[in-house]
Amino acid sequence: MEKVIDIQHLRKSFGSNEILKDIDFSVNKGEVVCIIGSSGSGKSTLLRCINLLEKPTDGAIIYKGENILDNKHDIYAYRTKLGMVFQQFNLFNNHNVLSNCTVGQIKVLKRSKAEAEKVAMKYLSVVGMDNYINAKPKQLSGGQKQRVAIARALSMEPDVLLFDEPTSALDPEMVGEVLAVMKDLAKSGLTMLVVTHEMGFASEVANRVVFMDKGVIAEEGRPEQIFNNPTQERTKEFLKRVLNKQ
Repeated sequence: MEKVIDIQHLRKSFGSNEILKDIDFSVNKGEVVCIIGSSGSGKSTLLRCINLLEKPTDGAIIYKGENILDNKHDIYAYRTKLGMVFQQFNLFNNHNVLSNCTVGQIKVLKRSKAEAEKVAMKYLSVVGMDNYINAKPKQLSGGQKQRVAIARALSMEPDVLLFDEPTSALDPEMVGEVLAVMKDLAKSGLTMLVVTHEMGFASEVANRVVFMDKGVIAEEGRPEQIFNNPTQERTKEFLKRVLNKQ
């Protein structure tokens, strides 16, 4: 299997507080990997280290056979290969929907406006937002904003799409529409790394589930193994707690 990203001995500290402790982990092409765990377990920090929004304290991130942390790599070029979908959408409020999906393509990928708009329309159609191209973010619901954010990330045509709790800021009735888009993307063969608290989504869509606890990967495996037959006591405790709430 072709590894898209291979993380080796990754550590991240904020001052004396070690958030990530010796993480070894990889994502293969076409795979959907879901990261689950309690708040504060290091899930979002891991995602932010992978796309270098946070600089890892130590370790290696191997992309296309090279360690992108060795200072000679163009971090911005690397980042264009990783689409990022945030909790809070992070749309440009002064741009309409179409412009939100073209500005990165034009500035970073140097596509012409016409080409960028063609690509944007393709992906806005995929997420069901092609009828809203002239709307500004403030005119959209949370679920619509997140679908535009997904289209924006897809418009850069990245090698892997990173999702950081993409439904946690949404009203409950809007969660389904975003998860439905993500399920379709997973079926299309897109490589996805998803930090989520949606256990149903993780069990149904993921090829692999990673359970993080206190800055380490406590357990990983196929969804049926993690959800039905976890080996670690702390995985069992976490699942009992979250599944009883749902």
